[in-house]
Amino acid sequence: MTRSLEQLTSALLAAAKRAGADAADAIAVEGIATAIDIRAGALEQAERSEGVELGLRVLIGQRQACVSVSDTSDATIRAVAERAVAMAREAPTDPYAGLADPSQLARDWDMAALDLCDLTPEVSAAVLESDARRAEAAAMAVAGITQVEASASQSRRQIHLAASNGFSGGYARSSRSVSAVAFTGSGTGMERDWAAEGRIHAVDLPSGEEIGALAAARALERVGARKPKTGAYPVLYDERISSGLIGHVLGAINGTTIARGSGWLRDALGTQILPAGLSIIEDPLRARVAGSRAFDGEGLPTARRAIVENGVLMGWVLDLATGRKLGMPSTANAARGASSPPSPGTSNIDLTQGTKSRADLIADMGTGLLVTSLIGSSINPTTGDYSRGASGFWVENGEITYAVNEITIAGNLRDMLLRMTPANDARMHMSTRVPSLLVEGLTLAGA
Repeated sequence: MTRSLEQLTSALLAAAKRAGADAADAIAVEGIATAIDIRAGALEQAERSEGVELGLRVLIGQRQACVSVSDTSDATIRAVAERAVAMAREAPTDPYAGLADPSQLARDWDMAALDLCDLTPEVSAAVLESDARRAEAAAMAVAGITQVEASASQSRRQIHLAASNGFSGGYARSSRSVSAVAFTGSGTGMERDWAAEGRIHAVDLPSGEEIGALAAARALERVGARKPKTGAYPVLYDERISSGLIGHVLGAINGTTIARGSGWLRDALGTQILPAGLSIIEDPLRARVAGSRAFDGEGLPTARRAIVENGVLMGWVLDLATGRKLGMPSTANAARGASSPPSPGTSNIDLTQGTKSRADLIADMGTGLLVTSLIGSSINPTTGDYSRGASGFWVENGEITYAVNEITIAGNLRDMLLRMTPANDARMHMSTRVPSLLVEGLTLAGA
């Protein structure tokens, strides 16, 4: 008889105890995924994966070890537990390792209210292929498009986490997506751009026709791209890529980075890092959003909190171990996979929306760069010095004039963040909602 994920985690914990573990936690993940890729009118690839993965972390005093496996038999569970205990006995002592105190654990949650799984039946590969072909056809119907690559996918994943401190909880997630990449021109004159959408519930997903048409329109806007002038100019990060700037903030305040004493924001707690009026809010409890979760990877209850409030950095992103090292409580930000111990990570993120549209900010910037794509990365994790390859559009007198490519943008993140103005165009369904961002005074290396 097939065992549930809860039963499998219970079996892992019981095996760990019998093998001599002082404490343990276990995770079981069952996933089903199907993906279809179309290229140049032909089916290029069809993939389907199904499987269960088990992960076990055991502690012997303050020594820990993690083992993962995809076999759910009793013999394998027993062997995994014995192997993990043997590894832990040889591991170095970690004074910060350990499970949560039972008083810290999440006890009551309403997964139905989060609505993270589409309960309608799984669709066939033929339906996914139809989604991709509709996106392809819509893009190819636009004059000037020479080739299209389109994809469609669906997945459903169930997770259960249990620990010897008494925690036990699980949930399911689903996703459905369609994407298209459109090409125009040929040889050195070839340009490309893309559009993609993903949702938890299929009913919320835009049509393949909308996605394909948008990819085509974006690709045609790239025709004739050239290098812009070198100099210092304002740069407007399009909403498609602006979340990367906030991602650099979140990486710099991650507990792992701070506990090492590194990171370009290591001395910034309680200081202003964004313009007054701007906040970064984490809300793991948003309904129907991919990043939501009622408890973290260590069983602690999640809650809405301000990471940055009115421009001031209010706290780090911590799990139990990094919190203990810093003498602070966990912020319930533990993320957990089957093959590694918990580590800090964020969920749903919101940056305060501005009052102006992207078009308004383009008009305000006068002469400068609208960036729609970033490539490569050179970020100094200690100083925040920033350098990225980019492409997009040149703006003159507040109007887009021509497409540009082969640009390098340079600055320092601490300075850039304080000179940032948000638009009001963040997409509300996204887990990370960051609008287009205008940053003053960056150095551009072009022609």
